[in-house]
Amino acid sequence: MTLQQLKYIVAINRYRNFAKAADACGISQPTLSAMLVKLEEELDVRIFERSNKSVQPTSSGEKIIRQAERTIAEAERITWLVNEDKGSIAGELLLAIGPTIAPYILPKFIRHYVEDYPSVKLRVMELKTDAMLNELLLGHLDAGIAISGNMRQGVLEIPLYTERFMVYLSEHCWRKLPVFRPENLEHEKMWVMKEAQCLRESAFSFCKARTKGRHVYEAGSIDTLIRIVDENGGFTIIPEMHLPFLSDKQRGNVRRIEGDHLSQRRVSLYIREDYIRQSMLNTITKTLLRFMPDKMMEEQIVKYGIKL
Repeated sequence: MTLQQLKYIVAINRYRNFAKAADACGISQPTLSAMLVKLEEELDVRIFERSNKSVQPTSSGEKIIRQAERTIAEAERITWLVNEDKGSIAGELLLAIGPTIAPYILPKFIRHYVEDYPSVKLRVMELKTDAMLNELLLGHLDAGIAISGNMRQGVLEIPLYTERFMVYLSEHCWRKLPVFRPENLEHEKMWVMKEAQCLRESAFSFCKARTKGRHVYEAGSIDTLIRIVDENGGFTIIPEMHLPFLSDKQRGNVRRIEGDHLSQRRVSLYIREDYIRQSMLNTITKTLLRFMPDKMMEEQIVKYGIKL
């Protein structure tokens, strides 16, 4: 039994497809199949039930795969420890970002990261928070960036930055109300984003006192919400980092939220509690500092970076 064989069965379990698993491992499909058969013969147990339509782990296979994942993770930690002691930043960084955050940081993040850390193989994917935390716990990710407050046993949360919410009003609305006060919008329409719970909570936090004329509509993206407001009137809630995406005319429709209301979202970096690649994590924070707006990043991160 070799470490490489263990990596093969983990890949097969992850993709549930021999062709995709072989491609991920950088070998041919016949080679992957042969290595699996060799391991099954050595252990005298069937790890996967396979047919033309599916690949599923057996009951014994599931236990073997879980142990293989732990063994691979521990073996990789040896390399990471050596690299940390040498001050070397190399290898692969698997990073996930939440879909409501990615449009604002991912384009510049990729550009700066690739420029500054050419020896690191960066792989980024968009994942919703639950899926992201599951992948972290399985050891399939190095880190994830998502809205703060998603606690999970075995996962460590490191606050990164705080972003204000703004109100985007229709021209009809803002011409009547040069200073935005939520209580004045009792009879207006509010448009909220379907998947962004932080935006929904921000919107509803100053609408609890509204007793009539309350109309809440759902859309799939901030851009859609803005277009709906432009065409139909009313208002919506947008994150501060969306402002550069607006035209000059549209920026005239933006107001800060005044009063004691939930009007910001905090974004955090999530890692496994036993993660040790401190230098790799600091490549993420240093890259964010290259382009994030002034005073948005956490002071602790700006001054000291991440300390594990």
